[in-house]
Amino acid sequence: MKRYDLRHLKGAFENRMVEILKDEKDPKEVLLFLFEIGDFSPIQRSADVVKENGYELANSLKFNEVDWTIAVKRKD
Repeated sequence: MKRYDLRHLKGAFENRMVEILKDEKDPKEVLLFLFEIGDFSPIQRSADVVKENGYELANSLKFNEVDWTIAVKRKD
């Protein structure tokens, strides 16, 4: 399991998330991403990025008042 903190990118996390998903070599690795939710639109955007890159959203969780965590894994 690998954890990536994208909170410092605020609402512009998608490009970095795509880089990470494309660079992941182990198909069985579960990836955790943390990002700021702001107006909640990043939640849907993150789910779209995950799906478009051949991954499956395994879990989505509000971490605290401003942060969101998602767990993703590569589709079989």
